[in-house]
Amino acid sequence: MTTTLSTQQAVVQPPGGTRFERWLHDPNYQAFWLLRTGFFLAPVLFGIDKYFNWMTYWPKYLWAGFPHFLSVSPQHFMYAVGAVEIMAGLLVLLIPRFAAYAVAAWLAGIITNLVIISAARGQVVYWDIALRNFGLLVGALALGRLAVGIHRAQLQPNGKS
Repeated sequence: MTTTLSTQQAVVQPPGGTRFERWLHDPNYQAFWLLRTGFFLAPVLFGIDKYFNWMTYWPKYLWAGFPHFLSVSPQHFMYAVGAVEIMAGLLVLLIPRFAAYAVAAWLAGIITNLVIISAARGQVVYWDIALRNFGLLVGALALGRLAVGIHRAQLQPNGKS
């Protein structure tokens, strides 16, 4: 007696329809919008806080060499950092395919700053914050890749390559 098994390949195509329908049914689209929203809100809110220091006193996380090199106070340097963060958040909202990589590069700069501080100060170390920012960097890279996929799917709505 012989038994044959047939295998069927399940082809998963993103559902068409409105953006709301895609939001409800497509996990890639949901992940894209979650990351896009997070990488819009967080930089904008943190950027605004650089002007007010409500959450923390931001200059304490800054290596003194950066503002010294530009001959500005640490707080004035953080004002510029805040402006860059606000701009990065707005760009993620408008052009996530490109801005996500700019945010990843910005996070790499933040990590570098935190590593320099942690290595130089001895007692005051920010390795945990640097590691958290590395996780955010990976999330920004994932947003960039998802944004490319979503963009391609919008250009070719029938799922054809």
